[in-house]
Parts: sequence; C-alpha cells; structure tokens
Amino acid sequence: MNDDYLPLAYLNAWEYCPRRFYWEYVLGEMADNEHILMGRYLHRNVNQEGISQEGDTLCHRQQWVWSDRLQVKGIIDLVEEREDQLLPVEYKKGRMAKHLNDYFQLCAAAICLEEKTGNPISYGEIFYQGNRRRQRVNFTDQLRQATEEAIFQAHRLVNDKMPPPINHSQKCRDCSLKDICLPKEVHRLYQGCKLDDDDD
Repeated sequence: MNDDYLPLAYLNAWEYCPRRFYWEYVLGEMADNEHILMGRYLHRNVNQEGISQEGDTLCHRQQWVWSDRLQVKGIIDLVEEREDQLLPVEYKKGRMAKHLNDYFQLCAAAICLEEKTGNPISYGEIFYQGNRRRQRVNFTDQLRQATEEAIFQAHRLVNDKMPPPINHSQKCRDCSLKDICLPKEVHRLYQGCKLDDDDD
C-alpha cells in the first residue's frame, strides 16, 4: 500500500478544520487536551483487534481498509457482518448531531469496503458515547460525492500552503492545537495587514 494514501482519521481532521489537518498531517504537530484524552479512553476496549461471534453477527474489530481509486487507507473500529451484509461502525466520544467530519470518515471506510468486496453498503452507524447509542448514517449519493470531494481537497492541500484559521470559535476552543495554531492572533495579524494595504 502506498505511503501517500491519506489516512481516514486525517480526512476527519480535514473536514473539522483544514488548518488543523495541515498542522497534524503535513507538519506532524500533535497535542493532547481533554477531548483527545477522553476519546483515547473510550477506545481502550474498542482497539482490540479480532473477530468474534455475537448471535448471528460476525464482528470484525480494528479492520484495515483502503481504496486504490481514492488513495485512502485506515482502520475502522468495527465491521459487523450478517447474511453477507457489512455494517461499518465508528465510535466517537461526543453527542449525536450532524458531524460531517465523522460522516466523511465513515463513508470513506464504506467505500473502501465496497472496493474490496464488490458489495454495496447502504448505511453505517456511529456510536456516540455522549448518548450511549448509535446514529445511523445513510450513504446517499450526496454524501458519497461530498466525501470524495473532501478526499480530493485534502490530497491537494498536502502540496499547498497552510490555510488560514477558520472562523469558528467553538471548534477553535475545543481544538488541541489552538496554542500552536494561534487562530485569534493570526486573524488579528491578517486584519492588520489588510488595513495597511487599504491605506496604500
């Protein structure tokens, strides 16, 4: 498998914030905060690779998947197999909402499974720790197209310059890289440069 294949977890980071993706994937900068540590704690039992039988369902945990067409790869937390139908499942620490970053990661994993098996997958599920239950994600044509476009954009950004900070105070507040990224300071600097340009 080519080392240039984009890890699925970084596709999640790209949708959350392209600048965060650049810091982490391109520059290799990492930092922990309470959200990262809680997510790691949640996965302490999930990250046990293996296959088990639960009733009529075969559970494949920590499964490597990849797509040569899209040049992505990664590990999916769980793939449930029942009557030759595959159900990809991801585990997340937060609460249910329309988290496109989580949807893209799950959809991309499903596309990888489809490429490997040749069988269509119509939906997957995300277990949110905050609700203690699963949310169904339908792999519509629109979500598939958006996911593939996100993969394309992330690949392109790898060879581009670092993007500016996003305008999303809540995301920046919760980001483990805010003290490295300095979004407020960069915004102020950028605004100052624009004012100087307007004076010319």
